[in-house]
Amino acid sequence: MAGIRFDHVTVRYGNHTVVNDFSLEVRDGEILGIVGPSGCGKTTLVRSLGGFLKPDEGDIYIGETLVYSRKKRVNRPPETRGLGIVFQDYAVWPHLSVYDNVAYPLKKRKVPKDRMDAQVHQALEQVCMTGYEKHMPAQLSGGQQQRVAIARALTSSSEIIVMDEPITNLDAKLREGMLDEIRELQRQLHTTIIYITHDQEAALQLCDRVVIMRRDGEISQIGTDEDIIERPADRFVFQFIGVSNFIPVLEEKGRYYLWDVQADRCFAQAVPKGYLQGKRNVMGIRPMDIVFDDESPVKGVVTQAVFLGTLYNYFVKVGGHELRVQRSMLDSLDGREYKEGETVGLRFLNEKYYEAEEGETRP
Repeated sequence: MAGIRFDHVTVRYGNHTVVNDFSLEVRDGEILGIVGPSGCGKTTLVRSLGGFLKPDEGDIYIGETLVYSRKKRVNRPPETRGLGIVFQDYAVWPHLSVYDNVAYPLKKRKVPKDRMDAQVHQALEQVCMTGYEKHMPAQLSGGQQQRVAIARALTSSSEIIVMDEPITNLDAKLREGMLDEIRELQRQLHTTIIYITHDQEAALQLCDRVVIMRRDGEISQIGTDEDIIERPADRFVFQFIGVSNFIPVLEEKGRYYLWDVQADRCFAQAVPKGYLQGKRNVMGIRPMDIVFDDESPVKGVVTQAVFLGTLYNYFVKVGGHELRVQRSMLDSLDGREYKEGETVGLRFLNEKYYEAEEGETRP
């Protein structure tokens, strides 16, 4: 088995730096997710790793093998790097049967016919596509085409697979099922997988660790799903992952208020955990971390209440701010439903504090 290492990789397009001094070690046998906004360099990393693009600086290792280094003049061809790559648009050749699509990497390597047959059938069995060998891509659903693409990646390399937005074109039900299949496949084969996506929820659900990239092509945080959600490295990570509320906070004589909310009703009489002393703060709070509490001094008015099947989504006007509040079905077992126009008390859990950004409404 094999891991992957990027050492200080930088990629530029003209004067624009897309990936900046990127260093990362992907552990053998893990699923590592790389997420970030469009233009942060995710696909550029895939192309660099696969040998389709030459970085301007840095080294790339697959296992213990140096596959790229501009300084050391090393650049192994894509077909020798031992990677299986699955792209967003499947890249299944429409003029080839399922069998021929999956067998293509083996034919390029001139694998003997008997071994090729065995490997193709094994790969198709692993993605539950046995019996479809003679089908053409036009006869397959989107989910089935994606399975064929994964099977072809397995015949390219069962040790390392790179998936670039592999489920974006699938509907919600197929996406959920495909994530389960990818995880089960990884457990069976102990394959190292790099999973590139802009879908934060999919990455957190599937991956052992997640890398959060910023638009400047640098890493903001690397961690488990718990690390990313409970201990975000900075405001960008907190805001990028999931839905978030931000409210400026005012400190006056040791008492803490939500700015533009009832001035005589503080929400804390001691320094809140994480509060940045001497700076203008905003509170970051996730919708699931706001609870209704009639005893809380912070009051608001429900402006919208929507049932989404698994949770209730409320919008609550608090002073000059509108907060999103979510209650799961389990939290709602008390039978209490909040109606539009109703005055409610709000209590905050697990809030984070960040320095207010320039131009942000604040005291």
